[in-house]
Amino acid sequence: MDFSKRLTAALSRRASLAARTDAYRLIHRAADGFPDLAVDQFAEVLVAHLYTQGKPGPPPLPLLNELAERARARAIYVKHRPTQASRLSAKDRAALAPPAPLVGDSVEETIVSEHGLRFLIRPSEGLSPGLFLDMREWREWVRAQAAAKTVLNCFAYTCGFGVAALAGGASRAVNIDISKNYLDWGQRNAELNGFKPDSKDYIVGDVFDWLKRFGRRGQTFDLVILDPPSFSTTRETRFSVQQNYAELAALAAGVTAPGGWLLACANSAELPVRSFKAKVQEGLEGFTARIVQMAHEPEIDFPVAPGASPYLKISLIKNETRSSS
Repeated sequence: MDFSKRLTAALSRRASLAARTDAYRLIHRAADGFPDLAVDQFAEVLVAHLYTQGKPGPPPLPLLNELAERARARAIYVKHRPTQASRLSAKDRAALAPPAPLVGDSVEETIVSEHGLRFLIRPSEGLSPGLFLDMREWREWVRAQAAAKTVLNCFAYTCGFGVAALAGGASRAVNIDISKNYLDWGQRNAELNGFKPDSKDYIVGDVFDWLKRFGRRGQTFDLVILDPPSFSTTRETRFSVQQNYAELAALAAGVTAPGGWLLACANSAELPVRSFKAKVQEGLEGFTARIVQMAHEPEIDFPVAPGASPYLKISLIKNETRSSS
């Protein structure tokens, strides 16, 4: 088939990852010659993302079958990616993420390894099966920084950053998310790695509300992580990265200890890097904090297509002290 050479090139690009993890992206859309398709490997399971504007269509079965054979996968699950996932109803989400595999046997759960840490994956669990692969390098960064530190993981999802912090020797890792289901999943991830999670460190709630609470108490953390969805709505707030990131960054800076780190992320192709950086800097006004590094998705398995821009924006911020103004 004419796609075989493109598959071979894509797999060769990622060959070195196998020594570090069994969870990574095998195909990344146009950068690998497949504009409407991305495929992730989670151990023995493949998850194919079809970018068809949320309208389920026929998946490229011959291509996926060949990829499954090369990757020795037991099953392939399909996700039809919408334009904006966070705006969908639960019913709409379910229609875009069929619970049964397209190919192979049903795999309710599998466990992947990343730099020696273990994470629970549920391939049929909606549009996101449990681990954001493009944050792999930054989970490892958090692990390297976390010794004896307090860590606040905002928009925690299944608490990958929290697990990395515990593995790095954090004195405490607090995870906040609006979903109890995801936080329960996060506690399972901690247990998989030999930790005994304290339920008090898994907070179901609105991040904006909790950042304000911590600020009023004068409670600070040595490392704060912001990895919000592009858009979300809770009973307390409506959030958009394009409109509200400055406020979010300000609240997070206010609870980052002097000398501490703030890791601010935005997964939004529509938000230019320059605009994201400007919003972060706006939020840092009144703090002697500085951006020390800008980053994006890992090139090895999330290459940027010619003429395109990175979709993931990351600002690594060092917080010194609160200004006197």
